Amino acid sequence: MSPTPLADLDLPEFPLPGPEIRGETWHAMMDGIIEEGAGDDVWLARNPIATLVADREAGEFFLRSRSARFPGEYLYETFGINEGPLHDQIRHNLLNTEGDRHRRLRGLVNPSLTPKAVEKYRPAIREYLAELWERLDDPTEFDFIEAIAKPLPAMTIARVMGAPAEDAPKLWDWSNWIQQQFDPVALADPGVLETIQEKVVEFQHWIKPMVAAKRGNPGDDMVTELIAAEEEGERLSDTELENLVLNVLVGGVDTTQSQLSHIVRLLADSPDQWQALREDPGTLIPRAVEEGIRYEPITPFTARMLTEDVEYRDVLFPEGTPLIICAYTANRDPDVFTEPAEFDITRDPKGTRTLTFGAGIHYCAGTNLAKLELGEALSFLAERAGTLELASEPAYASPIGVYGIDSMKIRITPA
Repeated sequence: MSPTPLADLDLPEFPLPGPEIRGETWHAMMDGIIEEGAGDDVWLARNPIATLVADREAGEFFLRSRSARFPGEYLYETFGINEGPLHDQIRHNLLNTEGDRHRRLRGLVNPSLTPKAVEKYRPAIREYLAELWERLDDPTEFDFIEAIAKPLPAMTIARVMGAPAEDAPKLWDWSNWIQQQFDPVALADPGVLETIQEKVVEFQHWIKPMVAAKRGNPGDDMVTELIAAEEEGERLSDTELENLVLNVLVGGVDTTQSQLSHIVRLLADSPDQWQALREDPGTLIPRAVEEGIRYEPITPFTARMLTEDVEYRDVLFPEGTPLIICAYTANRDPDVFTEPAEFDITRDPKGTRTLTFGAGIHYCAGTNLAKLELGEALSFLAERAGTLELASEPAYASPIGVYGIDSMKIRITPA
């Protein structure tokens, strides 16, 4: 029996979330897709720019497929990014490399980001948390985003890079802007695009002299490790090294800030789970991290473009098909997760995989560092907050791109 062409399928429509879709309206919209698919086995939906892949098994298939790649070149051609600093950075971005070149670059950067390798940053993360806590005027009620979630990842990345601590705000600013190169809504704004270009140049002017200095004066940091890294005698060029550092920056600041914000929000809304976490932190903090990553993925959508015809589940996907793999719906797949609509930090994550960090060759290289930061932040807060609740309604950002929270006041009673 011949497979059915994708274009011949009668698929439900999935509109991209507009600026008004965030918070509870975002959950309601996505949960509606899940409910619609539950009865009819709907795993695909149609969108004006791509086909949405909704379940976990299919999402992982396309993320791992050698016949699919990140559609960076297509995205940037669409918005006329044909030259300039952002264009050059795009060509060297890990997401836009494939095959032998990608394997070589990942092979050189991965040793610096293994679970064992990132352990050396744990003491610094604890110091930063203590420093941020000391800055609070009132440690019983404060904006968690501004006080903790926003500065912590940038301070950590500064330490990872071996940069001066006072450069952390600049790193946050660059990450926040340059991250928007993956957001088609942001790229459609000429003003945003121009600012992204400027921020890439600023970063390049900052990183070049730092790399040159570390060649003569190595330190205990990732930039030094990348300078010394070799694979079969081949080292990174300056351009490759600078862009790998930029990849780590862009992937490791805004994302960790957003995931930490959502996990604390979820725990503040679940007082019984907060108390359970405080009573058994050794078991439940790692599980709370995994559950927060599953329940509220801060990268709800990941794009792919097929490089050849693909037949899957009796459907023929033609070459050039743009796909949107949805981590939100994949992470709530009832065939994988028990009671997936519930936030439950007692859930044992063993044997299950979320798609929040992707899958396949482009699986997020900074996952171990992010989980280290998330766990340390929860541990620090659990030691100081006997109770934890929201003091105001969070101000949610758009779920397109990185789904974060702009502000969120919390109220605690000291432990």
